[in-house]
Amino acid sequence: MALRSDWSEENCPIRRSLDVLGDPWVLLIVRDVLHGRGRFDSLRSNLGISEAVLSRRLSAMVDAGLLARVEYDNGGRTRQAYVATEAAAELLPILQQLALWGERHTVTPEGGGHMAMVHRTCHTDTVQGEVCSGCGDTLRPEDMTWVKPWQDTVDDLVPAGYLKQP
Repeated sequence: MALRSDWSEENCPIRRSLDVLGDPWVLLIVRDVLHGRGRFDSLRSNLGISEAVLSRRLSAMVDAGLLARVEYDNGGRTRQAYVATEAAAELLPILQQLALWGERHTVTPEGGGHMAMVHRTCHTDTVQGEVCSGCGDTLRPEDMTWVKPWQDTVDDLVPAGYLKQP
């Protein structure tokens, strides 16, 4: 039994978008794939998602055109990983705006902190979704990194003294 109606044939583009993106796991999986964690085991461990749920979501996301499967060699055994399609890459500004909204309008739990969205080209912690706050370049997934203080340190991803504030 479906949890909600099928909105794929709706005139409203928001409903059609939610038909594809409305499951919270979808955006979290896209976030991880955009940042280079496209292997099944990496996604499962980073997201804390069951194998069955992840498998169903990945299959649906491939069918929806958000992800593509690619093969890689894992010690003589061919396995599959997932890469973002153009449709998934176009979600970067939306993910960044969700992060900014969450920082402004939700309570940060203890141990959390500001998630820096760093444009690797100019090393600015950008506060916009589509263009860099520092240099004005269009933001692309391959040019971005997110520094999560609860998980990473700035020095893990950005050399000391390299991070600029907008």
